[in-house]
Amino acid sequence: MAGTLYLCATPIGNLEDMTLRAIRILREADLIAAEDTRNSIKLLNHFEIKTPMTSYHEYNKIEKGRKLVERLLSGENIALITDAGMPGISDPGEELVKMCYDAGVAVTAVPGASACITALVLSGLSTRRFAFEAFLPAEKKERKSILTELKDETRTMIIYEAPHRLLRTLEELYETMGERKITVCRELTKRHETAFTTTLKEACSYYRAQEPKGECVLVIEGKSRQELKEEAQARWDDMSVKEHMKYYESQGIERKEAMKLVAKDRGAGKRDIYKALLEQREEE
Repeated sequence: MAGTLYLCATPIGNLEDMTLRAIRILREADLIAAEDTRNSIKLLNHFEIKTPMTSYHEYNKIEKGRKLVERLLSGENIALITDAGMPGISDPGEELVKMCYDAGVAVTAVPGASACITALVLSGLSTRRFAFEAFLPAEKKERKSILTELKDETRTMIIYEAPHRLLRTLEELYETMGERKITVCRELTKRHETAFTTTLKEACSYYRAQEPKGECVLVIEGKSRQELKEEAQARWDDMSVKEHMKYYESQGIERKEAMKLVAKDRGAGKRDIYKALLEQREEE
């Protein structure tokens, strides 16, 4: 009978956040797969966990993943841990989970601390709907593309960032999105934890003068639906009614249906659109 892969959350700063269940699973497992064994040995020693450990990280996730799946299929139970937080969130654990499902191996989670959720509830921003972006891409073209997508995102956004890249990211966010509310969370659950509630413009000014320290989680206000509606309205207002009709008719939409769409876009009645078309025709 195949074993089980346990996704075990570890503290993101405060060791007291380690759950009793996670400690038990780590002790009972046949093997612990860790993102960085040098870092994880400190955690295991603190809780007197003697289970053998192996490395599983971004640079060996395919080759090592296959070996771990083989051991799971042979009946061993393996606990996967990351440096901090929940495995599979912005780390190679997601690849191992896919491989396990493909091989018919059971996977379960041992939940606990997670930086993105901790920052979200501390932010003072809307928690009802949110989008998690993890770290923005380093590649310039892809990064710009993602930022452009986020510009009109209506959900609260969560982004991870390292301190030495924080100012650059804040400036890019401000340049792309304009002024928004933001909470910059640092050193979460640690002694010097801070949740800096401000705006993108003010955050840029602050971190130009103050060198940031510690890993950061940025929680950014989404764009309001009203603002999106007003921007769309302004775009149509820049067109004449005739140009607006042509926009839809050029897509193969029948004139009657195009008139309905134009009326909806402009918040007007079909009669108003018909009248405007007649007036423009007379002016020509």
